[in-house]
Amino acid sequence: MHEPITALILTFNEEKHIDRCLRSLSGVVSQVVVIDSGSTDRTVEICREHGVEVYTNPWKNYSSQFNWGLDHCDIRGAWCLRIDADEYLSEPLRGALRDRVAAGLVPDAVTGLYVHRVMVFMGRAIRWGGCGGLYMLRLFRTGRGRCEERWMDEHIVLDGGATGRLPGELIDQNLNNIGWWVAKHNGYATREAIDLLNLKYRFDTCSAHNAIGGHSQAARKRWFKERVYAHLWPGLRASLYFLFRYFGLLGFLDGYPGFVFHFMQGFWYRFLVDLKVGELERRAKRTGVPIEEVVMIEYGIRLCRSTDSPCR
Repeated sequence: MHEPITALILTFNEEKHIDRCLRSLSGVVSQVVVIDSGSTDRTVEICREHGVEVYTNPWKNYSSQFNWGLDHCDIRGAWCLRIDADEYLSEPLRGALRDRVAAGLVPDAVTGLYVHRVMVFMGRAIRWGGCGGLYMLRLFRTGRGRCEERWMDEHIVLDGGATGRLPGELIDQNLNNIGWWVAKHNGYATREAIDLLNLKYRFDTCSAHNAIGGHSQAARKRWFKERVYAHLWPGLRASLYFLFRYFGLLGFLDGYPGFVFHFMQGFWYRFLVDLKVGELERRAKRTGVPIEEVVMIEYGIRLCRSTDSPCR
């Protein structure tokens, strides 16, 4: 490999997925770094069976954990691949990473590469409702990218250079049941609520504000979320968002699995975020306690008060 690739994976109780993920990386990357946050199942054991490098670090949020890995885990590849434990590479993407990136055929001016991420839900690839053509920046030259310091919806930010796209698909297929999915998104809703409150009150100075910039899909979605969606009436915006995804963006073409996904992720989850935002704001108003302290009391989350206290 002229320009070897390091894969960076964050794990917590991923024994159902990690073997599949690691097998898809075999023969493509030269180094796999796993950062575990205290798994109690066979995740770490499976990783060591594959001979990958395993580190342990307490969990705060995704961005702080990922950036800790960049800073402390001896990343040796010329490129760094961000991949989750419940994701895996399609064969065309494996080929592109091996024959174009690792082979050193990417122009020097390119510092980041987007990949097509496909969500599989209830055994079906979700292709409509705004989810079909989702490209995410998942590969970057080592030292040229970091993860935004956000509580939710974090993206890789480059320090400059051009970007490109790779053929093939990155498959996101979680094998856990719907109860696990609900619990996971309940946690996501808490983090999303913190981001929305921070957008309004600016109490967490370590959290990035629109750091991605540019004209990427992520930047356009971030602009709409912060400039339009965040200013709509809570509750109503969740309904409008679901209707737009399901009918305006043809989500109904994804069949019954699509209805469940778009309803749960496009309405239920967004409505839950609004409920949490309203609950925290009412508590702050009723008690006279600053909103950031209410967040810390309610969820036990330490927020940053100044840039002298990095979120790491």
